[in-house]
Amino acid sequence: MDGQIQPISTVRLSAPLQNFCTGLVFAAVVTIVCYFWLDQPLAFFLHRNVMDKTVFVWLQLLPVTFPVLSSFILAWCGLWTLMDRPFSRVQSVALTCSISFISTSLINNQLKYAFGRTWPNTWIENNPSLFQNGAFGFNPFHGGPGFASFPSGHAAAICSVITVLWWSYPSWRLIYVACAAAVAVGLIGANYHF
Repeated sequence: MDGQIQPISTVRLSAPLQNFCTGLVFAAVVTIVCYFWLDQPLAFFLHRNVMDKTVFVWLQLLPVTFPVLSSFILAWCGLWTLMDRPFSRVQSVALTCSISFISTSLINNQLKYAFGRTWPNTWIENNPSLFQNGAFGFNPFHGGPGFASFPSGHAAAICSVITVLWWSYPSWRLIYVACAAAVAVGLIGANYHF
């Protein structure tokens, strides 16, 4: 030490934290690119050219079942615990999926408030939207159902469950990607989200 200045050591992140940060930066960049160059043109294209949105509406319905499924799984695991029985692998994965879904939903609702993104179309209480009155953008901390388009609750729900399944049963990963893609295509195709 003798009065010399020691160099600041480089902070090294653990591999999972580094992967998370990389994923977060990637998601932010993709969101910015979509916001400036893709969201409006794609929404207007779909609005003008897709008259029957039935297929898209059906594609995005998978996560709608998750709240009921999570309730049943929590009840099932609670009863199993009360009977003092050990969990099987399927029960452990199902419980983890439920906890992941519930946690994600709680966080997602707070993020919707923080971002305040308007919708492509008018759905709720004459909310401002791109098609109705040209409203497009983020309105941080605005609040209200008309400003809750981002992040998508459906996309967050499917990803929260698929993430658990991805690690628990890796041989089915192609099916997981197809499910997440179907929900995303459904949400965008029906103009529910940008």
